[in-house]
Amino acid sequence: MNDTGSEMKRTIWFIILATIRIGLPGLAQDQQEVDYFVVMLEGKKVGHAIQTRSVADGRVTTTERVHVSINRVGVPVSMEMTEIAIETTDGKPIGFESIQQLSAMKITVKGKIRPDGKLDVTTESMGARQNTQTDWPAGALMAEGLRLLGIRQGLEPGTTYKTSIFVPSLLQAVAAEVAVGPRKKVELFGQTVELTEVKTTLEVAGTGQMTTTSYVDKDYRSHKTVMPMAGMLFEMLRCSEEVATSPLDPVELLGRMFIPSPVQIDNAAKAGPIVYTLRPVQQGAALPIPVTDTQTVRRLEDGAIELTVRPIRPAGGSLPYDGNDPTLLAALRPNTFLQSKDGLIIDLARKAIADANDAATALMRIEEFVGNYIQDKALSIGYASAAEVAQTRQGDCTEHAVLAAAMCRAVGIPARVVTGIAYVDQFSGQTNVFGGHAWVSAYVGGKWVCIDPAFKGTGRGGYDAGHIALAVGDGQPADFFNLAVLLGQFTIQKIQLPQTVTSDRP
Repeated sequence: MNDTGSEMKRTIWFIILATIRIGLPGLAQDQQEVDYFVVMLEGKKVGHAIQTRSVADGRVTTTERVHVSINRVGVPVSMEMTEIAIETTDGKPIGFESIQQLSAMKITVKGKIRPDGKLDVTTESMGARQNTQTDWPAGALMAEGLRLLGIRQGLEPGTTYKTSIFVPSLLQAVAAEVAVGPRKKVELFGQTVELTEVKTTLEVAGTGQMTTTSYVDKDYRSHKTVMPMAGMLFEMLRCSEEVATSPLDPVELLGRMFIPSPVQIDNAAKAGPIVYTLRPVQQGAALPIPVTDTQTVRRLEDGAIELTVRPIRPAGGSLPYDGNDPTLLAALRPNTFLQSKDGLIIDLARKAIADANDAATALMRIEEFVGNYIQDKALSIGYASAAEVAQTRQGDCTEHAVLAAAMCRAVGIPARVVTGIAYVDQFSGQTNVFGGHAWVSAYVGGKWVCIDPAFKGTGRGGYDAGHIALAVGDGQPADFFNLAVLLGQFTIQKIQLPQTVTSDRP
């Protein structure tokens, strides 16, 4: 929708990136091979994947291409990604390339691992090139390394091992634990195939876990990979080229992202505090919900979570930030999606804050400015960076958030992108629901406070106690891991409004 639900597109993208690395590691040892996969969501074909592996001059090059299309209120959103991993024949990483096409935005990332363990990265987006250097995560594997590791460990039921998987599009390693299960008969396109079940649990540092289930043959070639996504079923199935490239049947996602509210929350109550009781769908399941200055979490004995949201009104604060806290300094730096050094973003930020002499005033002016600046509340934007939004003036809640966060950083206000759910009275035939949303957290006057330029720009006031944060980060794909884990995994059982206790939801 125009101001909630947009981060699902990035959640899907993270799922795809993870599944590509986990679900397709098993190409055989031929000098040249091509495999095709169909991408399914809730039983409907939403895309395809093509993987090639070639060996030449002592190097193995694995290329993975993915195309996915989904619908949001009938509006198609397409995403394309190509990842290339270059390794030695014994699985040692040499370099990589990632090309992401999300709506009109194209991001190209190239990396080269140096002999001293450093990683040189070149990122190109919106005509700008950025060179950075970081440490290569020790022990991290890519496609060929994963294939060889699987072969060495074997497929004996009960076998378990741990590894670290580098995902070029995320520019980071994801911890993985692999468990080999029994052989099972699996139905694939009308045929029954006996395959070995392999479960892989992924974990990004500081967030939750997600488990994929793959069914592989004796050569460790994956024929089927299943992964939960926001309460829905995501699958990748090995198939022929003809099936892979056949017409799509995009799924309408928006209605699946709503969580019913047990009560209506009026504007007066949104001032907070509001106390929520969240109930895991699966008994005993952990819900890794972040604690922030505006959100506290208490775990109850019966497994539920009592979550209190208490908005903080921004006040004072130095402009620009003049401290030396490493966390706050990190929240000032530009990145691929928050290009706070971009000339247009700097100009917009300065125009927005005008003569503001403290961070609180500047922050509130940025919220107002961004809400008005983005004129086309487009649903078709796959995912845009702050620089692209600054140019096109298009986008929904995610685009509002990245532009506002980048503008904050541009004028010296530490800022982060928050994803979670927010309450709306009605949207697309739904009433009194919480939908996926994105907003901004900024450090002002010694506290992380929040603004919501998307709500501000559509007459919903801005940030309030109707917002529940599920993940906080820099707007990078890995930041959406916790969102992918949590959506669909809990219900809102009870809401306690200021001085009012509501009825329970079963």
